[in-house]
Amino acid sequence: MTAVYASARQQGLTEEMIHALPHFQDSDLFTPREKAALRFADTLARDHKQVSQDLFDELRTHYSEPEIMALGWRMAIFIGYGRLVYAVGLDGVGKPCPLSFAHQDMQAEAEQPGC
Repeated sequence: MTAVYASARQQGLTEEMIHALPHFQDSDLFTPREKAALRFADTLARDHKQVSQDLFDELRTHYSEPEIMALGWRMAIFIGYGRLVYAVGLDGVGKPCPLSFAHQDMQAEAEQPGC
């Protein structure tokens, strides 16, 4: 399952950039500033405990402290959103669809009276 936030295209990401995201560090399509933000997002999404002083030092060469916090908040929202989409088994974004319970325990809980 792949979900791409629709406004990414509206904000200037090309299809080529979207396809290059898994290998952003080696791509010439992203600026050093963008690569720093992508490293931050990637680290938060994979293992937030691996965010290092070196990463913050790199971020500070491109962003102010308030900008780093704003990036972090936005990343946290989208990481959580992505995990929710995966957990409930949604196939698409931006269209009405019923929850397709991805896990049996979610289905059983939803069928209990009072839910």
